[in-house]
Amino acid sequence: MSNAERVNEFLTKSQTFYLATEDGNQPKCRPMGLHLLLDGVVYFGVGGFKEVFKQMQANPLVEICATVEQDFLRYYGTAVFETDDRIAELTLDGAPYLRSIYNEQTGKKLKIFHLEGGTAEFHAMSGAIEKFPL
Repeated sequence: MSNAERVNEFLTKSQTFYLATEDGNQPKCRPMGLHLLLDGVVYFGVGGFKEVFKQMQANPLVEICATVEQDFLRYYGTAVFETDDRIAELTLDGAPYLRSIYNEQTGKKLKIFHLEGGTAEFHAMSGAIEKFPL
């Protein structure tokens, strides 16, 4: 299993994970669940009309944190937004309930990003840490 597959699998098991950004000098954290593994890359989506998107444009350094039972994942790096609308469509295929928000009628766009220069850290409650670039 590749490192990207391991991260994606952990996020799937977690169901809800958290994206941390910065707003000026104030950290911001919000729950998420939308992700997609495609061609060895883990993609995430946020609303282009939301504050989180503006925060990520101002400072693209972000961190994602997920828990599964007693273990947790930290995945951090530089958010890079995609220009290929196909990825957004594939992501929405996995979460069709979001199509009521992100569509031509509402004019709201789902912005897809992945992490460049990313690092994944798997932590166990025993204190063991496995860390690798992604």
